[in-house]
Amino acid sequence: MPGKLDTCHFIKVIMAASNSSLKINKKLLDPNFESYRLSLDPLPTYNVELDAAVAEVKLKDNQYTLDHMRAFGMYNYLQIDPWYDDSVYFMDCMGRVLNLSVTLDTALGKPREVYCMLSDQNRSENRLCASLSLTSATWAALSDGMGRLYLLHTGKRGEGAVSRWELMFCEDMGEPFIIVHSLSHLHDAAHSVELALLRIQREQSADSGSGFFVSLEWLTISNSKDHGEGKKYEVSRRRLLQGKCVPHYAAVEPQGLGLMVLSEKPFRLTQVDGEPVGQSAPEAMELEQKTDPIYVWQQTAEDITVTVHLPNEATKEDIQFKLSMDSLSVGVQGYTPLIDGHLHAPVDPTASTWNMKDDKILEVFLQKKNIGPMWPELVIRDRTEESVVNPSLDDVNAEDLIDDPEKDKPPCNVQELEDCDIFPEDSSSLMRFDGETMKPTHVVNLGSHQFLFAVDVSPSEMPCFCVRHDVDALVWQPRPTQPDNMWEHIATFNALGYVQASKRDKKFATCAPNFSYAALGECLRRVFIYRQPSPVDTVLFNRKQGKKVGQVAKQQVASLDSNDTVLGFRATNERLFVLTSRNLFVLRVNN
Repeated sequence: MPGKLDTCHFIKVIMAASNSSLKINKKLLDPNFESYRLSLDPLPTYNVELDAAVAEVKLKDNQYTLDHMRAFGMYNYLQIDPWYDDSVYFMDCMGRVLNLSVTLDTALGKPREVYCMLSDQNRSENRLCASLSLTSATWAALSDGMGRLYLLHTGKRGEGAVSRWELMFCEDMGEPFIIVHSLSHLHDAAHSVELALLRIQREQSADSGSGFFVSLEWLTISNSKDHGEGKKYEVSRRRLLQGKCVPHYAAVEPQGLGLMVLSEKPFRLTQVDGEPVGQSAPEAMELEQKTDPIYVWQQTAEDITVTVHLPNEATKEDIQFKLSMDSLSVGVQGYTPLIDGHLHAPVDPTASTWNMKDDKILEVFLQKKNIGPMWPELVIRDRTEESVVNPSLDDVNAEDLIDDPEKDKPPCNVQELEDCDIFPEDSSSLMRFDGETMKPTHVVNLGSHQFLFAVDVSPSEMPCFCVRHDVDALVWQPRPTQPDNMWEHIATFNALGYVQASKRDKKFATCAPNFSYAALGECLRRVFIYRQPSPVDTVLFNRKQGKKVGQVAKQQVASLDSNDTVLGFRATNERLFVLTSRNLFVLRVNN
């Protein structure tokens, strides 16, 4: 059935791929960080009134799922130009692509039209929001929200640009979609544009679930050499992946060498150039002559998650589960125990639990008694070769933890977390698909580490993504040319993971490309700025510790002069841009 994912198939994919981990740079963590101090310094705010409303598309009655809300209801209508400082783009209800480039805050002009789509806005009942993606310093991709894709040659953009964009490709791609990422490159003297298109489609027949599935299409458009100076652009390759949830992050690697997807549920390849792809087991599995593992387990410094495969006819009443501080037994009535033995180290039975998922999976959560050391095995002397240790975000050397004098003083006491510190029910994963074979090459299990936002830091690099670790927010830069260290920890926002969880009305989150500040935007009016610690002019003392305070991290709050819903939210090193239906606000954050 379209959209149905086979969990066992995904486990095989993970085993065939390289189990990777996100290695935290401890030098970027601050265990002594206390809190943000509220600053009453005003943020200079400038307002540009728009001639026409932003092309907002509200969800319809048949777009009722959480995925529809994540993909379309929370869509960021404002696009930043990574190649040109303080230049943003958006589309209005007249089909115009508008640009505002800022040089002097006190002399803001009206947004300038760079392109206009001449399409019937009522042509599609399932119309989505129009989406724009800047693929390079001189190219852009545009979707009209009704299934039509435009490829545009922009010329040099930014302040002082006066030329209008030139249409180079226009074609109907089927059902409506939004563009989540794009880039352009040269290969064998041919110009190619790589695009990742997102759709939410209804299943033909669905007995359970939401009745929808998510498709992620990787599209390659190239100019044909046969046309010489005409440079006719054509779709040269289409690859379709399907999943059961909207990905938090999806980006194509430079030169189109791969695709990275971060999502709560896995994606699998279903079509290549319109031809269905079989769901046979990966070749690596066939060569090793292995059957499906009975269980797969992964760990963090604090806990362990075990995924056990159950017989098809098993019910919750058939489960036989016994757990003590040093032993675990899991089985199904009438069968030999699936797991039975002494654990590698003690656990806390009162803080451990289990539950069934999809009637075929039993998930066991074990709380470690001793936080820190990583286990080399789950059950002592288990030689069935059916367990897979999958490192997670907290994968660090045990020796480092032992030698760390601060190991008994963690920066965050998990028992002190409040109700706002909720994590996704499903464990998120980060997967890298090879551009040629479309097989997963790297898989990272993120556990319950919450995705926060994605941000473009450098136009020559892939977009970064930010996830929560304890109370902090860690920024990761993909490095596809480094297979052994494909994701690099490059920045940390102290306590931002905890802070953002308390903002119940939060709609957007982002940060400056130089990481000088992070910003949170609510649905209406309020904007929060969280600055990195900076030296103070006066001498301050910490009364509890009796120490001098050399640096202070400031928090600032701005309230916009508008009652309209915030539709766009982007940051540069100096400014924060906030878009509503009738106004574009420019907040001067750094001088």
